[in-house]
Amino acid sequence: MIGENVSMVEAFRLALEDAMAEDEKVVVIGEDIADREGGGVLGQTRGLTDRFGTDRVRSTPIAEQAIMGAAIGAALAGYRPVAEIMLMNFTTVAMDMIVNHAAKLRYMSGGKLQVPLVIRTMTGSGFALAGQHSDYLEAWFAHTAGIKVVAPSNAADAYSLLRAAISDPDPVLYIENVPLGASKAQIDRSRIVEIGKGETVRAGEDLTIVAHSRTLVEAMGAVKQLEKEGVSAELIDLRSVKPWDRELVLSSVRKTGRLLVAHEAVKEFGIGAEIVADVTENAFGALKAAPARLGAPSAPVPFSQGLEPFFAPGAAAIAASAKGLLG
Repeated sequence: MIGENVSMVEAFRLALEDAMAEDEKVVVIGEDIADREGGGVLGQTRGLTDRFGTDRVRSTPIAEQAIMGAAIGAALAGYRPVAEIMLMNFTTVAMDMIVNHAAKLRYMSGGKLQVPLVIRTMTGSGFALAGQHSDYLEAWFAHTAGIKVVAPSNAADAYSLLRAAISDPDPVLYIENVPLGASKAQIDRSRIVEIGKGETVRAGEDLTIVAHSRTLVEAMGAVKQLEKEGVSAELIDLRSVKPWDRELVLSSVRKTGRLLVAHEAVKEFGIGAEIVADVTENAFGALKAAPARLGAPSAPVPFSQGLEPFFAPGAAAIAASAKGLLG
């Protein structure tokens, strides 16, 4: 159906429901996901137990390593599991299974094995969840060969990217940003976004701003502010962190001559560094100014409500960094 106006949480649930209806091999496993436990922390799986049964929607103990081990085994047996790791920080408990097994089995088997697995997790600062529940760790996984990473910024992409991730033959880390959960957009349930393809959200001439997830929303606010000041900024939503749409970014930078990459994760050794390095290597002659990065400080996410609002880059900080590129 085209034109449904739904939240990101509902978009995720609809994508999961549609995939499970189309393919009986799609199963869901994770903590508190069955209806009797509430259907997920934010209701992402609510109603799926009633429709598909407990064999396909399985709540687990609090054991992330076991969740991933079971999901990998199911994938090797021909299923398409969606494994929920409730919060992104908790993926650290399951890193052996994710990095040494899910990511490597296709390569180490000479292509004889596939692990069509979605690791769905949430994160994001702004809800006083503190340092052990709010980190944006996408760069860890983007650095791991064999894993794809997607991070939607809106409900339409939340639906489409999950459908694409479930259909993918390899492991995909699907990152939801908690503060975006209630944001609404129209979705097209017939539209599937290709993993690795970004989107030019706003065309511009003076500089290119690249962002994803919640930072994309903040960047849009910055672009509107810059427009009032006579600055025309082109805004790109990565959508996929790995693989990222390098040709889209390079083409934009060759047009504007300036690049700012902003993300919620810590700035040091983040994906912004990779994108800036790639652009510097491949579009150096087009640059009118040194590319810039904007990210969080090298510190845990603070619990204090006097500090947390200033941790991740907001619209004002993005606009200020952009103006710095214009001299």
